[in-house]
Amino acid sequence: MKPPARPVYLDVFRIHLPLAGWVSILHRLSGALLFAAFPFGVWALSVSLSDAAGFQRMAAWLAHPLSKLLLVLLIWAFTHHGLAGLRHLALDVHWGVARRAARHSSMAVMVATGLITLLAAWRLFA
Repeated sequence: MKPPARPVYLDVFRIHLPLAGWVSILHRLSGALLFAAFPFGVWALSVSLSDAAGFQRMAAWLAHPLSKLLLVLLIWAFTHHGLAGLRHLALDVHWGVARRAARHSSMAVMVATGLITLLAAWRLFA
């Protein structure tokens, strides 16, 4: 008997992935982004705490619009990772595992993340 043919790769843009799948993928992506940004955050904190000139350098660097955009991206990553992580913890204890509840919690994570990120962007760029 011949085994069933399996796809060589899965193209997530071609297949229809449910919202819960996107939340899960973005949870991993935001975690990787936060992990990669951590050393730079520690370095920036170290420079800003070294002396007054270092603090001024970091303040000037963060005043640049591109730095603010990067900060908004990190705020999105932190917010999404935290909210999706709480959702995953709830699923681990079998809260909201029904299809309808999972869809609602996925939508809640996406909407809350978007609103918090927009609020932070408005605060940073205003």
